Amino acid sequence: MNKLEAEFSNLVKAYRKRHMGKGPGRITTTFCKNWAICEMEGNLSPVEKFIAGAEDGKQMLREARTQWVKEIYRNNPPVEMEELLGARFLDLYVDIDIDKDFGMSIFVFDRPLPQS
Repeated sequence: MNKLEAEFSNLVKAYRKRHMGKGPGRITTTFCKNWAICEMEGNLSPVEKFIAGAEDGKQMLREARTQWVKEIYRNNPPVEMEELLGARFLDLYVDIDIDKDFGMSIFVFDRPLPQS
């Protein structure tokens, strides 16, 4: 992870903490073409971990985590990320494995990002 990717990871963590109340414990970012691919560990709050133990809890959390995160970015564009990269944010793809507490987010921008 180069310096720019590390700065991007810090912005993602701060953004999620500001808009969701908790950011991931660890983020690793890789730039590829016009994508910023973020691997995230330690996403779930203690309450979410409790909910995951209930019947249908994992599926409910997965749906909430993926759809809610995308909605937050749609309603609150990540201006700081755009400024850092000099690129416009277009879309976000999100998935999470509740059992492993591991998530992936792929940020799509309007131009190629600097490679490592």
